[in-house]
Amino acid sequence: MPRDQHVFLTWKKLWSSPQNVVMFQVVEVPSAAASLTEQLGTKPKFWSEGDKRRLFKEVRPGTGEDWSEKVASELCGRLGIPHATYDLAVWRERRGVVTETFVPDGARLVHGNELLARLIGGYPGQKFFRVRQHTLRRVLAVVQNVSPPIGFEPFVDVVSAVDVFVGYLMLDVWIANQDRHHENWGLISVMKSKKFNLAPSYDHASSLGRIESDEEKRERLNTRDRNRTVERYVEKATSAFYASHTSAKSLSTLAAFMSAARLRPQAAISWLKCLESISPDEAEAIFREVPQDRISDVSIKFALRILMLNRSRLLGCVPELLN
Repeated sequence: MPRDQHVFLTWKKLWSSPQNVVMFQVVEVPSAAASLTEQLGTKPKFWSEGDKRRLFKEVRPGTGEDWSEKVASELCGRLGIPHATYDLAVWRERRGVVTETFVPDGARLVHGNELLARLIGGYPGQKFFRVRQHTLRRVLAVVQNVSPPIGFEPFVDVVSAVDVFVGYLMLDVWIANQDRHHENWGLISVMKSKKFNLAPSYDHASSLGRIESDEEKRERLNTRDRNRTVERYVEKATSAFYASHTSAKSLSTLAAFMSAARLRPQAAISWLKCLESISPDEAEAIFREVPQDRISDVSIKFALRILMLNRSRLLGCVPELLN
């Protein structure tokens, strides 16, 4: 590409603050950026080369895939969870998110299904869910043989890659993320050194109840039917991990966390202390920074209720881990 054609790769930052309220930045992706690579899938999803390599993912209108990804990224940052960073974005008037690559030069991301297929004959790597061979024990066995994420700074009792993965599982409970299937975790393979690092946590757009309609959220927030409450909603959250390959159902998000936490209780307690340090007001402030045209008030209330309930459920596990 001629040098002068790189001019369109100057990414603009838009700001939405009609009442002088600081909002999350919205990145304007250059119109011609998609020409750099073939679009993938049915929705525009492309890497754009420039000063930094970024991925733009378009979101389906009204799904909340943009705000949930952004808010989850911010919550990861508050917890200290290694994560892919996301910004709200727009490309050719289409809304989405952008994320800077976390894979350094000379390395590649190896997804969990590729790793497990090397170990398990006939592993169904093309499926995302209901993969009974995707057991938590096998995943932790893979993770325990690698280094922590690149750039991660260990802290009290959180030193190994497994310790960090315990944090990912705690995050899944907190934000009601049921989407950590075998392509939503992986390792970074550094070609030259042949070293493997746990990848940061990524792809959290199916969290915080964003998949539900506003009508559904409003009804659950106000119902007196125990089976329709937000409490019941978070209790039913399931992970993509199985206890064993013969299990009929996958583990709940809380059961997956506790299974790993019992193996690394001190690491789990350290992560829970990080969670405890985040106040409800701090969590709400994150939502209030999302432009109002991207998130409804009932979505904020529903997501905050999820966070409050799951925070309480997680902190209630501390006594068992201390014994």
